[in-house]
Amino acid sequence: MVTVDRAQAMAYRVAALGLAQRSSARPADLPILDLGVQEYTPGSAEVALAARTSAAAADDRLITVWAARGAPHRHRRADLTTLVRQLWPISDADASARIKSGQIPDGMKLGIEAFRVTADAFREVVHDAMPRGEVSTEVSRRVPRSLTYECRSCEARHIAGNVWQHSGLAGGIEVQSRGRDAMLGPIPDAPPRPTESEGLDELILTYLRFLGPAGPIEVGKYLGSSTAEMKSVWPADRLTEVTVDGRKAWIPTDALTKLKAASAPSGARFVPPMDPLLQARDRDLLVPDRDQQKDVWRTLGNPGALLLDGEITGVWRAKIAGRKRVDLTVTTFSSLPSPRRKQIEKEAAEVARAREVPEATVTFE
Repeated sequence: MVTVDRAQAMAYRVAALGLAQRSSARPADLPILDLGVQEYTPGSAEVALAARTSAAAADDRLITVWAARGAPHRHRRADLTTLVRQLWPISDADASARIKSGQIPDGMKLGIEAFRVTADAFREVVHDAMPRGEVSTEVSRRVPRSLTYECRSCEARHIAGNVWQHSGLAGGIEVQSRGRDAMLGPIPDAPPRPTESEGLDELILTYLRFLGPAGPIEVGKYLGSSTAEMKSVWPADRLTEVTVDGRKAWIPTDALTKLKAASAPSGARFVPPMDPLLQARDRDLLVPDRDQQKDVWRTLGNPGALLLDGEITGVWRAKIAGRKRVDLTVTTFSSLPSPRRKQIEKEAAEVARAREVPEATVTFE
C-alpha cells in the first residue's frame, strides 16, 4: 500500500494541473484540455488558461460546449467525438441521476430516453446561430411534457435546464456566447449522437490523473452521477490504491511515480472560480479548514482562489474598469509579509493579460 499525506497529494495535483510552472504552449496543447476548462463567468476560462501558459488564450482549435455536469467547458474540437461518447449515460440509472430535479420528477424517470429525445430536438432545431431563448422554446415543444416545467415569470413551459445542458453536446450544440444575449449554434461537423456510452473508464482515468488520488464518490459528483454507477465501470486494473492521511483513494498506475516525487512548488497563481483545481470534490484535501471552505465555495457567486506555493491561501474577486484595468480584491486567510504581497501583485498582471486590459490593481483585505 502506497501512503502519502495531504500536502504531497496537493502538490501532485497542482503540478498535474499545470499550475506549478507556467508553460509557453498554446492553450489547446496544454494537458489540462484533456479534462476541459469550465467557463464559470465570462472571461474565467481565459484566466484559467493564463494561470498555466504565457501564450494568448485565443486558439481556434478550442470550442465551448456543455460537457461535464452540463456546464460550459472549453474543449479541443478534435476531442469531441470521443468526449460525447464518454459523457453519454451508461444506464438509465446513470441518466436519471444526472438529470435529477424536483422540477421534472416524472421526466427524470425516462433515463437515457430523456437524453436521446432532447439531443434529437436540438439537431432538428439548430442549423444556424440562434438566441438561446428561441432554441429553448423550440426544443421544449419537441420533447415529452414530463421534461418541461411551468415557468411562472414568462407563463410558458420550459425544458429543465439540467436535461437541456446535459444533452447539448450529443445534440451537436456549441455555446457561442453567454449572458443576456446568449447564442447557440451547431458544432461544425458535429459527431453523431451516441447510441451507447463508450470510454467512461478513460474519462475516469483522466479525472484521476489530474485530481487524484480520489475515488468513485468524487468522480460521481464531478459528473453529476452516482457512486454506484462509477463503481460499475471503475478501471481497477489500471489504478493503484493509495492512502491519503488514512483515506482510501486511487491514482492511475502510470502516475504513481509522479505522485511519490511530488513536492510543493513556489510562486503565486490566481485561479478563477470553478478552475479545474477547484472542481475536485474532496474539499477537505484542498482546504482543510471548514470555515475557509465556505469562503472558497459559496452557494452563489464563487470567488477565485489565490494559490501560494501550491496551497489555497485566500480568495479574490475582479472588477473590470472599462478597457483600462482590472481591479482585484484579495482576501487572504492569514496576514502576508510585504514580499509575498509584491509577488501576488506581480502575478495580477496575468489576470489583466487574460482579460485583455493593460493594468491590474490589487487591494488586500
